[in-house]
Amino acid sequence: MQTLALLNGALRRTVHDAEAAAALVQQEQAIGAMSRLLNALLDISKLESGAIKPAPADFAIDGVFDELRREFTSLAARKGLTLEVCASGHLAHSDPALLEQLLRNLVSNAVKYTRSGSVKLHCSSGPDGQLRIEVRDTGVGIPAEQLSRIYDEFYQIRTADGAHDGYGLGLTIVRRIVDLLGLRLEVESHVGEGSVFSVLLPAASAGADVAPAEDAPDAYPDAHALDQRQRVLLVEDDRGVRDATRMLLKVEGYRVAAVASLEEALAAAAEGIDLLVTDYHLRDGQTGTEVIAALRRTLGKPLKCVLITGDTSRSIRELPPDPDLRVASKPVQAEQLLTLLGALSGATAAPPA
Repeated sequence: MQTLALLNGALRRTVHDAEAAAALVQQEQAIGAMSRLLNALLDISKLESGAIKPAPADFAIDGVFDELRREFTSLAARKGLTLEVCASGHLAHSDPALLEQLLRNLVSNAVKYTRSGSVKLHCSSGPDGQLRIEVRDTGVGIPAEQLSRIYDEFYQIRTADGAHDGYGLGLTIVRRIVDLLGLRLEVESHVGEGSVFSVLLPAASAGADVAPAEDAPDAYPDAHALDQRQRVLLVEDDRGVRDATRMLLKVEGYRVAAVASLEEALAAAAEGIDLLVTDYHLRDGQTGTEVIAALRRTLGKPLKCVLITGDTSRSIRELPPDPDLRVASKPVQAEQLLTLLGALSGATAAPPA
């Protein structure tokens, strides 16, 4: 999937025939659909097997909300919808990463099943010292007779126009995360009017010391400000993924050195590096975090890096904050990777023609 996604991104930047370009757009959509299905199945498998262990902590709800706002604002706008994410100032006690995944599925569903109007994400004080987070939409609504089945695997809501999207796994994942975290989930829906999904979770204890959510830019400087002749060091032990990534970056205008191991990365560093893209799990038990640390020691500077991984263990979730590091989950789409590199460079990569 990773190789397919990156090769598609490279081809869309080099093919100029109209019919071929249209076919590549359809291919990109198919790859995206397969990626979403694969990720959903993996999420369910990990939740069912007990591989995911909650790591409760006190955290600012606004930090989670900001991530979701940045992720879904453009998607909602493309559908002509208004996405309203309300600042709350509330502090919660739960697993922030799992809560974000839960809300991501709810917001995604809300955008998916809303033809016009708005999607609103809001947090307020609930009963018994709890917080109530609501995802409210003006979408198609859910018939009363279907409410009992919406959390079933592969069950999709039947709308009046017969339209459907996805695979019916988003709410299945939501239900499993709710159970894992011991939260409460409520839903109210009316056909033709919309739905409200509410999650009740514990508030942080009084006096909890929580770092404020960091402000992040909604957009980066114009793409033309990016010096795409920067030298990128790519560390990836899978030859297919390495070749596809190198092709994409070269087509985009970067100078690329591609290697397979920590030792090769250190040797390539002698020629100079502006940016690093590294896989997390490398051969012989090496990791991308080891590559980052070793190169930074060698270069004596805070090298800007993109770490790509399919690992969802605590070792990834608990990486220390690093303003010069971006973490991307496989399979990474071409636009996502280029945007991350652009963000580290102070600009967003230009879209394909």
